[in-house]
Amino acid sequence: MHKHNFLPKILGRRSYSTIYALSSAPGKAGVAVIRISGPHAKQALNATVQGTLKPRQAYFRRIRHPVTKTLLDRGLVFWFPGPHSFTGEDSVEFQVHGGNAVVKSVLEALGSLDKFRLAEQGEFSRRAFDNDKLDLTEIEGLADLLNAETEAQRQLALRQAEGGLRKPYEEWRNKIIKCMATTEAVIDFGEDEHIEDGVLDEVLENVIELRDAIQNHLNDSRVGEIVRSGVRVAIVGPPNAGKSTLLNLLAKREAAIVSDRPGTTRDIVEVTLNLGGYPVVISDTAGLRTSDDVIEMEGVKRAISRMDLADIKICLLPSTENEIDPIVQQVLDSNTFVLLTKQDLANTTTTKSTTIMDQLHQAGVEKVWTLSCKTGQGVDKFLDDMIGVLKHTFDDALASPALITQARHRQHLQDCVVALGQYLELPQDEVVLGAEELRHAANALGRITGRVDVEDVLDVLFSQFCIGK
Repeated sequence: MHKHNFLPKILGRRSYSTIYALSSAPGKAGVAVIRISGPHAKQALNATVQGTLKPRQAYFRRIRHPVTKTLLDRGLVFWFPGPHSFTGEDSVEFQVHGGNAVVKSVLEALGSLDKFRLAEQGEFSRRAFDNDKLDLTEIEGLADLLNAETEAQRQLALRQAEGGLRKPYEEWRNKIIKCMATTEAVIDFGEDEHIEDGVLDEVLENVIELRDAIQNHLNDSRVGEIVRSGVRVAIVGPPNAGKSTLLNLLAKREAAIVSDRPGTTRDIVEVTLNLGGYPVVISDTAGLRTSDDVIEMEGVKRAISRMDLADIKICLLPSTENEIDPIVQQVLDSNTFVLLTKQDLANTTTTKSTTIMDQLHQAGVEKVWTLSCKTGQGVDKFLDDMIGVLKHTFDDALASPALITQARHRQHLQDCVVALGQYLELPQDEVVLGAEELRHAANALGRITGRVDVEDVLDVLFSQFCIGK
């Protein structure tokens, strides 16, 4: 079992305190779940309900104040003796009526018990981590699951919460440790006849295989991180092309100011949407044009910067224009999605649209839609095609049981690959330096799962949880 040196604030009370908290969402509800965990959890059970309770079975009981014996509520009671519980400690759950007064009375009653206190933020999950019930990647997956807003995010988070990352990372780490142990055996017993010839050649082959496997894992186009944080889409184009109108149409609300006056949008306006189960963060940007207005040019600068960071770039071009502005032409390429807007005026702009299409072809643009933000013509077709693009881009990748979802994971994996690469560059007789590089590689993987040096990560991670989690 691995141990962790948690902050004194937690450690000083953890060994003696039994914690409790509302585990369900606060506010009026049909049912409220109150969770208890710690060495004195059964004391709360014996003091508040009557009768013997078998582990992991639901019992409908009257719940009374442990001191005054006043009836607080009637509800379901569960008893989870450790280590077979979420936290690994003795645990109790009350499922009571979700009225504010009921919840308050039960929490106050638990507070009257000796060595009981309200849990701190994320402390139940932290105790699960401390007791080896969950590793760091599983807890990160649990946090993402609580924050998931789309189907793709839910699937990704659930797989990670169930150990989708822990299993391959621990397998790789164990193989590296085995290579390290063999190398250190050669250091300690190199002259011993029991050390077989060729063992370092076998280590070399294993390290090459491990380095290639981890590097392939890193070559994932950041799909997991993109889905976790949202697919970034930038709407760009000249002024008055309908960018803000399109954003409002997609958001189904007035998210951006719409005006016939060019240059109305100066800063970035963001809206998060659910498209086909994928989280999409759409940014409306300032119209691209040259101007003597310093503020407007700052908006153009920010628009180009946001476009460079985007996963998908959508350029709106009004079909009423004769040609594409040179500053807009600079952002067009084969990866740009182009929307020819103002199609409600198409009958009078056929020649102009043809001219624009020729320019788009010269720029290498392959994906072009026609629509009218004013009437909604063509918008549904564009959205359906966009969803198809998202599914084509991400569906197959999301089927993988192990996807990198955090920048922290990627950095440690890269550190591991570097250490393995440095091992491979050493002369074979440099076994002492080789063992040290293998140790660096194993520690890098261990930092992902929480095996080593993760104290600085813990506070940030557990602050994402509610009090009852």
